[in-house]
Amino acid sequence: MYVCICNGVTDADIRRIAADGCRDLHELTMRSGCGASCGSCRDLAAEILSDSQAQVFPLPVLSAAA
Repeated sequence: MYVCICNGVTDADIRRIAADGCRDLHELTMRSGCGASCGSCRDLAAEILSDSQAQVFPLPVLSAAA
């Protein structure tokens, strides 16, 4: 679904950008333009970004077998 109509940014775009390492709304705006025009999408964009970060699980560090 479109989150930012002004700049044509979808929820899938936001999830992809989050997976590429984006951590906050300011960076999302710089990368995609989302929220840079009228700003009405900023709350939803921040929510999707936050939810996307919660789904990223770091890989466990394995110790070398001795």
